[in-house]
Amino acid sequence: MKLNEFFQTYPKVALAFSGGCDSAYLLAIAKKHGVNIKPYFVQSALQPQFELEDALRLGKELSIPITILTLNIFEDARIIANPSNRCYYCKQKIMNLIKEQSTIDGYSILIDGTNASDNSNDRPGMKASQELGILSPLRLCNVTKSEIRQCSKELNLFTWNKPAYACLATRIPTNQKLSAPLLKIIENAETELQKLGFKDFRIRIYHEAAQLQFSQKDMFRAIEQKEFIQQNLQPYFKLILLDLAGR
Repeated sequence: MKLNEFFQTYPKVALAFSGGCDSAYLLAIAKKHGVNIKPYFVQSALQPQFELEDALRLGKELSIPITILTLNIFEDARIIANPSNRCYYCKQKIMNLIKEQSTIDGYSILIDGTNASDNSNDRPGMKASQELGILSPLRLCNVTKSEIRQCSKELNLFTWNKPAYACLATRIPTNQKLSAPLLKIIENAETELQKLGFKDFRIRIYHEAAQLQFSQKDMFRAIEQKEFIQQNLQPYFKLILLDLAGR
């Protein structure tokens, strides 16, 4: 099946929109095919502010309004306990919230940006989406991540080279309870690294320290700028470690 064939079958859909490369391309290509598509962005303590800003920016560039929904993850003890399958419970909450609102808005089909390169074996969130009947046209049509980036570039989408991003909860060790203050500290600290020009990195919690993981291409630059990094992150962490294995 090709994407145009999928959209011929489903000409009216709601989209679980993250503002990332995959869902951004899906939104753009759906519009190109004349699909009646309504994107929903779910805002919670697990999504940093820049993700919302990217989602709104893309919506503006495509002249498609983005519906913002709010989710309080701290109301679900299963999520804040941060078990190994936390992503399953979180995706359930997110997709159920979107399904509920999109149904009210008159959209019976919900799609997401899961693509053919995503490995379902280590993605408990995919299992939740499948159980809820969420359709993944990029995966169904065998569209890979590299193809999405290339096609996004051709469509002049600013997200074409946006690094893959996992929610802030992934920075905290499994079974360590999630808290709003800690998530905010991580978000603020990662914002500081973005200001220094780094794009593909993670700040992970290691006991009470920040463990910095950079892509290999940024590793040497991080070492060269270690004084600036330490200065910018000291308000958030007393101990800052560099993971030489990188990402």
